[in-house]
Amino acid sequence: MGKNRADRLSPFIVMDILSEARKYEDVIHMEIGEPDLDPSPRVIEELERAVKERKFFYTPALGLWELREKVSEFYFRKYGVDISPERVAITTGTSSAFLVAYALLLNEGDRIILPDPSYPCYKNFAHLLDVNPLFVNVDEETNYEIRPEMIEGLNAQAVHISSPQNPTGTLYSEEGLKKLVEFCEERGISLISDEIYHGLVYEGKEHTALEFSDNVIVINGFSKFFCMPGFRIGWMILPKNLVRKAEIIIQNVFISAPTLSQYAALGAFDYEYLEDVKRVFKERRDFLYGELKKLFKIRAKPEGAFYIWADISDYSQDSYAFSLELLRKARVAVTPGVDFGKNKTEKYIRFAYTRSIEELKEGVERIRKFLESIS
Repeated sequence: MGKNRADRLSPFIVMDILSEARKYEDVIHMEIGEPDLDPSPRVIEELERAVKERKFFYTPALGLWELREKVSEFYFRKYGVDISPERVAITTGTSSAFLVAYALLLNEGDRIILPDPSYPCYKNFAHLLDVNPLFVNVDEETNYEIRPEMIEGLNAQAVHISSPQNPTGTLYSEEGLKKLVEFCEERGISLISDEIYHGLVYEGKEHTALEFSDNVIVINGFSKFFCMPGFRIGWMILPKNLVRKAEIIIQNVFISAPTLSQYAALGAFDYEYLEDVKRVFKERRDFLYGELKKLFKIRAKPEGAFYIWADISDYSQDSYAFSLELLRKARVAVTPGVDFGKNKTEKYIRFAYTRSIEELKEGVERIRKFLESIS
């Protein structure tokens, strides 16, 4: 018998590391991409109001209209882009949005271009739908961007990018994003832009792919910048001609996004509070980047998100074994680079600065002592 779809999936290694880390009591967690900050108090207020008013029944498949309006307002305020709420679909986190996007755009056997390294679940979403991931190696020479000349002549029906990127924290430039969007549009290639880390940008300015075309699919959500990971709530911006098709998929597979989470998210667009969130993560980025570059080679300064992609080749050629040893001997949890692909990833690990600076300081000191012990 051949492999079924589940057999084609690779493990999400960071979750395995997290499971191992939970066996110990004194671990400094720098592995998981989950903000430790609370969401705006307005989120909790909206959640409590919804519970009190018994608003826990199904919503329309595309989501609460008032939340879709809030998302539309966000795009005009942040990017100056006028997006009709009718093009917004509220989803069960960004993960369901990726599945919906792949189902909308791709048929069995089609090919989707993904950067290597990149978020490990992208390829698994493709495998679930019998779509073939086509990896393009990216590195510091192009600031980890996919550029048109890198995919010229490749037979693919879609390209999926993220900016700021996971695991590198690097950001697509305005020119780089514009050229890629135009390249894909000219050739009839669908483009999916994962913008989940927008708002958490510390160098330069993030640009949405919607600034350059209405034919892209943009995916974002409330897990990172808005500090609502467990609420499992996200959104998609769709071309007009795909809205009804997306609605049908959501009706059948998810019914709708979690109702209470949708009502809670009405309080998430607290812009003064969000500026504080950004400030905290920038302070952490500045501290951890400054310390880690004394210990590892860091080939690209992270401009956004909350990750640092560090080259450990001076100490090891096996990022998974290195990560396990660091956890077991120094009680510091990091994500091995091999979770993100095959492009030299055995020589890298990813740090997440999703803990207080006090914890990060302790983590750095433990790492320093660990490196001394193995050198």
